[in-house]
Amino acid sequence: MTCLAAKPIVNGIEQDLKGRAKVVRLSMMSTTGREVADRYDVKAIPTLVALDGEKNVIYRHTGLPNRREVVERVSSAD
Repeated sequence: MTCLAAKPIVNGIEQDLKGRAKVVRLSMMSTTGREVADRYDVKAIPTLVALDGEKNVIYRHTGLPNRREVVERVSSAD
């Protein structure tokens, strides 16, 4: 249920960051999703992980994300 509640928030983040950042959604049911979760130490869902151009984690949040906080953090990393 929490993932469904996060969907409109992530949609808004994607819209706010259009042209400046790419939003990628992964399913924990897929091999790729599990591999990426292992790589970035994701232990619960939903988890939002923001990476810079060097694939360094610049933001991590588990649970429902705060749209404004995510957009500000990613925007300030430019």
